[in-house]
Amino acid sequence: MRMMKTMIHINHILPTPPTNHPVCDLRIWNKDSKEALFVRDLGRQMPQTFELYREFVETRSAEVTANIAICLIHQTNYLLDQQLKTLEKEFIEQGGLRERMTQARLNHRNQRAKD
Repeated sequence: MRMMKTMIHINHILPTPPTNHPVCDLRIWNKDSKEALFVRDLGRQMPQTFELYREFVETRSAEVTANIAICLIHQTNYLLDQQLKTLEKEFIEQGGLRERMTQARLNHRNQRAKD
């Protein structure tokens, strides 16, 4: 609860643009639109470099460029979520770094004692 009291309302940081602002009329792609699916397919190509997106970003409208950026942000967020799930699972199954280092040190000592 304490954090809620100190939070700043998002409109103070990113105020709503005036109605005549050019961004207001841009369409945001649905996640299952053909355009978004195309960008997702680009995201599966290797290697992932800006060159894959350069032509689209440099030759398309602001709306398309913004939507490409939004798609890439969503993809990045998904991948980070997957990485966090994997790290959590590994931590639960194998312990933290200190636990693994201690176990490795004990295994080394036990091995030396056997020799």
